[in-house]
Formats: sequence, C-alpha cells, structure tokens
Amino acid sequence: MNNKIIGIVLIIAGVVLAIWGYNIYDSASSQVTRAINGDTPIEAWAGMGGGVIAVLIGITRLK
Repeated sequence: MNNKIIGIVLIIAGVVLAIWGYNIYDSASSQVTRAINGDTPIEAWAGMGGGVIAVLIGITRLK
C-alpha cells in the first residue's frame, strides 16, 4: 500500500518538475541566452531530467 502511494506522489512530483524545467527552458531570458551563448540554464536540464527520473521511479513503485 505504501509503495503505491509513494509511486503516485513521485509521478505527480516528476510531472510538475518536468513542466517547471520546460518553463525555464522556454522562458524569454533563456531564449536570449541560448541565442547569444548557445547555453541552456542548468535549472532547465535539472528540472526536466529530474522529473523524468522521478516519473520512472514512480512507475516502478506502482508495480
């Protein structure tokens, strides 16, 4: 029972984290930085990557 609750929480948190990371990636200041330097903010990568990892761990907890 507890593993399913933890899995659901991880999936929800992972989706929110991935959306937050994408919002940072798609922000106006990030677009200007990418146009000038070609760099993407580390927060964007951390949010999207961490979100995907949390969702995958959450899915394995549901089984």
